[in-house]
Amino acid sequence: MSGEGKEMEVERRAELGGGSPLWAGPGRGLVIPGYRRDHELVDPPHDWPGYRGTILRHPKRPLLAIPNTVGEITGPLLGEERVGELDFDLTAGHAGEPQGQKIVLHGRVTDGNGRPVPDTLVEIWQANAAGRYWHKVDTHPAPLDPNFTGAGRCMTDADGRYRFITIRPGSYPWENHFNAWRPAHIHFSLFGRAFTQRLVTQMYFPHDPLFAYDPIFNSVRDPRDRERLICEFDLQATTPEWAMGFRYDIVLRGREATPFEEGHR
Repeated sequence: MSGEGKEMEVERRAELGGGSPLWAGPGRGLVIPGYRRDHELVDPPHDWPGYRGTILRHPKRPLLAIPNTVGEITGPLLGEERVGELDFDLTAGHAGEPQGQKIVLHGRVTDGNGRPVPDTLVEIWQANAAGRYWHKVDTHPAPLDPNFTGAGRCMTDADGRYRFITIRPGSYPWENHFNAWRPAHIHFSLFGRAFTQRLVTQMYFPHDPLFAYDPIFNSVRDPRDRERLICEFDLQATTPEWAMGFRYDIVLRGREATPFEEGHR
């Protein structure tokens, strides 16, 4: 095997690991690949003392790593037939304009080797500008906005890029501890190249003064990983007199993986 071929083989093995059968060529039978496991500090622990909700939610026994099967690697994927023409625009489809600062939120989804993840479903949900969700369990005494329901979705393009139009959400109180407030954030859910690569996380905005007090944000223990949860202001995506632009790139796996959060709501 040539030097280039060996490098490709090493990269392929690093990406897939061990887990499920794939055709390896004549006379070689099946290779058992899987998905590369991230280091322990990327994602928050299931039981985080500062986050009261994990007391009852976290597993009480050690987790078992289950090998991937062909069905998990090959599908199912949620396709574009589920996405409406204006689903990317959370400010549309109502009788009037929503309250708050309009923003353009965009980014790129890549795998652990930096390759774009095309045609994957990206979903977001969030509180309105006053910090209230359009949900019956949210009893925060902030006004509901009849022109903003706070949920949208889109598909990534051939280069792995996505784009939403929405409102910058407000902070809100929660009953985790005395005088607890969540930093402004937007929830993300997306799928990678297979069903097992689903990521659910929260995206935050730069320089939020509540970062130091939020146990969910700080349950991601490495400061460098926490930085990957924060979007960046993007002047090029900003539209004059209309909307500010923010960029949030998402990496599904690998050293630069976006941390997974078991967030509130």
